[in-house]
Amino acid sequence: MPEAILEVTDLVKHYPLTQGILFRKQVGAVRAVDGVSFTLGAGETLGIVGESGCGKSTVAKLLVSLERPTAGSLKYKGEDITRLSGRALKAVRRNIQMVFQDPYTSLNPRMTVGDIIGEPYEIHPEAAPKGDRRRRVQELLDVVGLNPEYVNRYPHQFSGGQRQRIGIARGLALRPEVIVADEPVSALDVSVQAQVVNLLERLQAEFDLSYVFIAHDLSIVRHISDRVAVMYLGRIVELGTDAQIYEHPTHPYTQALLSAVPVPDPAARAHRDRIILTGDVPSPANPPSGCRFRTRCWKAQPRCATEVPLLAVPEAFRLNTGPTAHPSACHFAAEKQVVPPEGELQPPPGPPPTASPPGGKAR
Repeated sequence: MPEAILEVTDLVKHYPLTQGILFRKQVGAVRAVDGVSFTLGAGETLGIVGESGCGKSTVAKLLVSLERPTAGSLKYKGEDITRLSGRALKAVRRNIQMVFQDPYTSLNPRMTVGDIIGEPYEIHPEAAPKGDRRRRVQELLDVVGLNPEYVNRYPHQFSGGQRQRIGIARGLALRPEVIVADEPVSALDVSVQAQVVNLLERLQAEFDLSYVFIAHDLSIVRHISDRVAVMYLGRIVELGTDAQIYEHPTHPYTQALLSAVPVPDPAARAHRDRIILTGDVPSPANPPSGCRFRTRCWKAQPRCATEVPLLAVPEAFRLNTGPTAHPSACHFAAEKQVVPPEGELQPPPGPPPTASPPGGKAR
């Protein structure tokens, strides 16, 4: 495992729910991120996957300090940046940059490409002498596979894939060590997605970058990631190498996600169990007690409704070094998977959903 460049510990982000017009009163909170912990090694790519609304993008905003956490710590090279502000925070932000999801709205249509890519130099003037900025912008365009002469063009003159390359060039302008890519290819055509992913891989080797790569496309995440974190309703439910997650998943939610991935081989597809989850994802404003996945899980038992499972290596796997020995937030991760017929996932009834503190027991 390479030396950790980012250390995230029990990160929490709650958004208050209020009511009233003149006298607003908080009546609850949306638990967007509720106790997330992971590390990112130097030169490593950590993929984060999960359904829409699970908290992936909120984690991305917390990592680049676009949002302040409600609780928890985020350390960059051992320094907790959640406690920083002003110039100290600005200096750290130079080393942690972001590539946004939508290339059509993340670029200012009134600015030229040269101004967009060069804007970070206006915020961090020490990064490049003023007379040298145009040359650096042209070099960045060349690095991401665009003509350096495009500096005077506007975003509407480019395709979606080209716009995302411009966004990547902007993220590289300050020579950061970490790039947080929030679903950088989801708005692109399939034929263009592979080009952008290949570009990110080339740039990682060329600039010695560390990536947090967020996506919902499992095949793309597997292609680019060294390790993968699976999120569900604000928490990481499984964490491991790409081989551990994709070939030996132990959490029921991960197993369900992977069973939905298209398989090109008809023979293999015919012999694969398809897990269809029933019900909707619970509201993050009122998550289930205990295990948050229990209301959709076919392994759920009474214990799941009262005790929050920790993200840890299952006890049955701790004595071996096989691919199953990786953290999984499930009380019954070591039990053999039993898949019921399609459409018949009926978890046993439990107490009604109630909010519970991160890592604690239901109230």
